[in-house]
Amino acid sequence: MSQNLPHIIPAPQPDVEENFASYQTTYQFYQEVQTRSEFKRHCEWYHMTAEQNRQELERMRGELNIMRWFCRRNK
Repeated sequence: MSQNLPHIIPAPQPDVEENFASYQTTYQFYQEVQTRSEFKRHCEWYHMTAEQNRQELERMRGELNIMRWFCRRNK
């Protein structure tokens, strides 16, 4: 009976390794692009926050320090 069944032979897959290598390279490239974009956004956020903190510190230095009146030590 097995002689009556046709043999199923898979067709050879040409360039499977080459296709996989292309896919892997493309995937790694886009991962690198995403990582760098996230890092760039983080750096921009960090610099913007640091500048805001510097400006806030300058404003605080110019204000009257009320706490100093309450925390004076008697000598």
